[in-house]
Amino acid sequence: MTIPLTEPAYLQAYLREPDPKLTQKRFPAVIIVPGGGYTHIPKAQSETLALAFVARGFQAFFLRYHFNNENPPLLPQPIYDLGAAIRQLRQHAQKWYINPNQVAAAGFSVGGHIVSLYNGSWQRNWLQQNLHSDADTLKLNAAILSYPVIRLTAGWPTSKEKLASIAAQPDKFAADQFVNPQCAPTFIWHTADDNLVPVKNSLLYLAALNQFQVPFEAHIFHHGPHGLALANAQTAWKPDANQPHVAHWLDLATEWLQATL
Repeated sequence: MTIPLTEPAYLQAYLREPDPKLTQKRFPAVIIVPGGGYTHIPKAQSETLALAFVARGFQAFFLRYHFNNENPPLLPQPIYDLGAAIRQLRQHAQKWYINPNQVAAAGFSVGGHIVSLYNGSWQRNWLQQNLHSDADTLKLNAAILSYPVIRLTAGWPTSKEKLASIAAQPDKFAADQFVNPQCAPTFIWHTADDNLVPVKNSLLYLAALNQFQVPFEAHIFHHGPHGLALANAQTAWKPDANQPHVAHWLDLATEWLQATL
């Protein structure tokens, strides 16, 4: 099911119905916010990620947010897109069998930038006013950050032209500077030798979470190229992207979500 947001953004849903033989009638929800360098999203990979969460008991979605050639300079539009998506989940929680108190977002690469910025923004008046919604409607209950961009000046992007297309004032969108005590509990994973988005990004965010005493869990794996997604044969885009050790992140994140939500 495709749920339109502000054109051309949309939310793609993968929904399950409750088993009448079981007592569970509503499910936690996860919104996948894919990577793609703010130029595109990998739809097949996004669907694979969503279905992996469906198989683990979640209502799953992926977000197609605005790209940098559609709304330059791009930011903060993708933050609004994620907020609009979360608003849709809560507005349709009964129809879609969602527990409205169990809404998580999982961001990958630049999707992690969006989720981390949103994690520090849903409490703010400027976002609530833009989306005509209150904090209870926009609240994020948990965040998963997978090899996230945190600062646009911490290794990615590498060109001034790309940077200018994303943000007129890049320093204003350093996600670690958005962290506050109301941020949702956060799960972060990265590889220490990520060759595109340096692990420094995750370390900056972890330091900010620690400073504000926001609950977190972090896993820095010793090796793996950028863009691992599930880190298995399903999503490997080259042989070295099939990393069985790193692939444990999904089970770890699922266990963490079950304990957190």
